[in-house]
Amino acid sequence: MKLGLYSVSYAGIWYRGEALSLPDLIRKARQLGFAGIELDGKRPHGNPMDLDAAARQEIRRVAAGEGIEIAAVASNNDFTTPVPDHLEPQILMVREQIRLTADLGSKLLRVFLAWPGVTYRADGLAHYDVARRRWEEIWRDTTRLEIWESARAAFRELARFAETEGVVLALQNHGPVIRHHQDVIDMVREVGSPAFRACLDAPLMTRQDDDYMRQACLAGRGLQVHSHASGEFKRDAKGRVVQVPYRFGEDVPNYPAFVRAMKEIGYDGYVCFEYCHLALNERNEIQGRDFVDSQAALFLEYFGELLRQAERAAA
Repeated sequence: MKLGLYSVSYAGIWYRGEALSLPDLIRKARQLGFAGIELDGKRPHGNPMDLDAAARQEIRRVAAGEGIEIAAVASNNDFTTPVPDHLEPQILMVREQIRLTADLGSKLLRVFLAWPGVTYRADGLAHYDVARRRWEEIWRDTTRLEIWESARAAFRELARFAETEGVVLALQNHGPVIRHHQDVIDMVREVGSPAFRACLDAPLMTRQDDDYMRQACLAGRGLQVHSHASGEFKRDAKGRVVQVPYRFGEDVPNYPAFVRAMKEIGYDGYVCFEYCHLALNERNEIQGRDFVDSQAALFLEYFGELLRQAERAAA
């Protein structure tokens, strides 16, 4: 397994401060010690409308110069709308992101089934709650089966296009329509294309106990091509990096069980770190970009040790 940095972490919407430019993001990934990056397919980093052929070549040049692989591009699509005038632009954007992925020399485009989005407020920061309420208002008169069938048709169309571009679409187990890992596996099988595979993330698993995590990962054997990790980290009294819940009372992701299971199924793709919530300290004060730097560094140390433990156990 390789560790990557998802560019949404430095989009300037979770912390006080400006977004990193894409060249600076690539350099940041190298400085921190990541092997690759995942490019968010929207502004400020990877909207296809902003990147002409020369810009795409320059991104490849900078990444190659820093020894950073472009592991994936991430689409933020929503295929739940019952309104064709809204659905077709979503399909068009994903087609353009497939082209972008190919032009950047990457092989993977992460996709959603449903994505309520975020809302930028007057403070310039991103918030999930407003966008989620608006999404639910649109969705409430549509059945889940109607949404599923509409999304499946869109995925089949896009998978055919992705095949021609040499790109694989990776469906993430991200709600709200996707309920659990089995929904991802079912959609992958129903789409029935070698260019449509799974992106199962540990933090999004329905349960975090060891047995459930292992069974979920085993279900993705042969289909899992990408993954993400998120969370909050700190050092304990002995100086070890440990996870802490982002919100009081929440479970932390069971990354030890996840890594063991991924090792068991022979997964050798990327796990990309994403910092995608407000950067708050213990007094609920918004922090600067250096806070995200520290979290990314702690993640690398924490996850790196898990990978070393898995290697030792397998030896």
